[in-house]
Amino acid sequence: MKSDYVVIGGGLVGLSTAYQILCSKPGASLCVLEKESDVALHQSTRNSGVIHTGIYYKPGSFKARLCVEGRTSLIEFAQQHGVTYSLCGKLIVATSEEQLTQLQNLHSRAQSNGVNVSLLSPEQIKEREPYVTGVGGLWVPHAGVIDFAGVAKALVKEITRMGGQVITNAKLQAATRTGEGWLLTGSFDLISAGHVVNCAGLHSDSVARKFGDRTAGRIVPFRGEYYVLRESARTLCNTLIYPVPDPRFPFLGVHFTRRFDDSVECGPNAVLALAREGYSWKQFNPRDVVRMARFSGFRRLIAKHWKMGAGEMHRSLSKAAFVRALQKLVPAVTADDLLPGGAGVRAQVVRPDGSLEEDFAFQESPFVTHVLNAPSPAATSCLAIGRDITSRVLQAHPE
Repeated sequence: MKSDYVVIGGGLVGLSTAYQILCSKPGASLCVLEKESDVALHQSTRNSGVIHTGIYYKPGSFKARLCVEGRTSLIEFAQQHGVTYSLCGKLIVATSEEQLTQLQNLHSRAQSNGVNVSLLSPEQIKEREPYVTGVGGLWVPHAGVIDFAGVAKALVKEITRMGGQVITNAKLQAATRTGEGWLLTGSFDLISAGHVVNCAGLHSDSVARKFGDRTAGRIVPFRGEYYVLRESARTLCNTLIYPVPDPRFPFLGVHFTRRFDDSVECGPNAVLALAREGYSWKQFNPRDVVRMARFSGFRRLIAKHWKMGAGEMHRSLSKAAFVRALQKLVPAVTADDLLPGGAGVRAQVVRPDGSLEEDFAFQESPFVTHVLNAPSPAATSCLAIGRDITSRVLQAHPE
């Protein structure tokens, strides 16, 4: 089989990239290769479903620009294709005087990124969320929640309508360079590809190596675990309730999310996963663990942040500790209010010096584009990321 474009990975970023390529190159042959039996089974749908606005990210960064652009595109796409969403707003709460400076910094960053926000007094917090206690707040009116599984299904439908293919159970085994692209082999018919886009998420660095490309950073998987509120306790949360994030890490802290189906999710924490697809402590992949242990960046990360890691692990193993973290935002919540929820794994790039890659990261080689770091807010940003990648591909091959 011959294909002008091949996208590896059927998550939201991969599907959006395929969609944007076909929008820009009508009539082109394109296929998406997804190793699972269906699309969007990992990061794309194992998250809290939040539509982010771009307030957290460094002005001028990919995350800031593509999140702001992507949010608008995502809502337009949802409206066009009947995908369920709700713009319920987000409340970021400072629970101590020390956090007020960081709250002000978030306010300034949001304004720099063109995001509408407003500072709230403790009294104004209570007007929006009666059960929340805080010394100050930041209201983000354009944040919301969406059915990301519905977005993925709509993208597949559009890709198919425009003549593309989405092939599931298609795991890449090898890539061989040819004069005009790549020859791809795996659990699918042999494919001769003109240009390949690697959107493999948790496996993006491993896939890059199949194309002979080494990456300085490596994917280190972090699992986020959730609880859900019992139906009788859902009145504790009206919107999205977030803590002020620790500026040292890209994780946003445990929070409350009223989802589009009216359920309320609590979490996630951020613990080291023992497998790239390790959604519980029982899932252990020796190969993944050995690869992490051999990577100098991982060892430096652990050495620098073991104390934070121990705290996250404690919250994972102790429901009481998890509840205490939630009670900083909503003191009235109790352990009896929480039922076990799902879990997701964040594909986070760690650099050789042990620091976490803060921005989306891309790498390009002849006839292949790698998306190496695309954790949150990649779901919100997916259509904008797809446009950015399409621009890169077309610049490399303008014909």
